[in-house]
Amino acid sequence: MTKQEVDYGPLTNFIGVWEGESGVDRAPKPQGDKTTEFYEKITFSPVGDVDNAEEQDLVVLHYHQVVTRKNDGKIYHNQTGYWMWDKGTDEVMFSIAIPRGVCVLANGTYEENDGVKFKVKAELDDSAYSILQSKFMLEKAKTEAFEIDLSLSENSLSYAQTTFLDIYGRKFEHTDKSTLTKQS
Repeated sequence: MTKQEVDYGPLTNFIGVWEGESGVDRAPKPQGDKTTEFYEKITFSPVGDVDNAEEQDLVVLHYHQVVTRKNDGKIYHNQTGYWMWDKGTDEVMFSIAIPRGVCVLANGTYEENDGVKFKVKAELDDSAYSILQSKFMLEKAKTEAFEIDLSLSENSLSYAQTTFLDIYGRKFEHTDKSTLTKQS
C-alpha cells in the first residue's frame, strides 16, 4: 500500500503545514506567572501504516512544532513527535519529545462532529501513558500530568493544552492555547 492509499481516519485533515498568530502561553516563573503571546508553525507529515507484533495496525503522522515569542521574535519552544491512530481499538495516541529532557506518551479519544475533536492525556504514575523526564526535571520542574483538547476541521486547528507541574515549590497548571490555519 502506498502512502497515498493509507486511510489516516481521524488524522487525515492534520496532514500539511499549519500556522497561527494568536497563541497564548501562561507559564510559571519564580517571581510570578508570565503570559506570553506567540506565533507558531506545526507540520504534520504522513508516515504511513505501522504494524506492531503482527497484531496492532497503526497509522502514523510525524509532528513538528516551532513556537516563537511575538515580543522578541525568538524561538522558545520546539517539539517533535507523532500522532497515531489504532484502527483496531479506535484509540488515538500522541507522543512528544521536548528538548528539556521531557517525553510524553498520551492516549485518548476522538469524536467526529463538525470536524474532529481529540482529547488525550498522560499521567506520571500511569504505567502505559506517562511522562519520562530527566533527573533535573524531576527535581526542579516535574511534569505530573499532561492533557490536550484539540479541534480540527479542514482548514482550522485549535487547541488548549495543560501541563501540570510541580515547580518553584508549588503546583502549577502551565497552559497553551492557539488557533492555526492550514497553509498547504
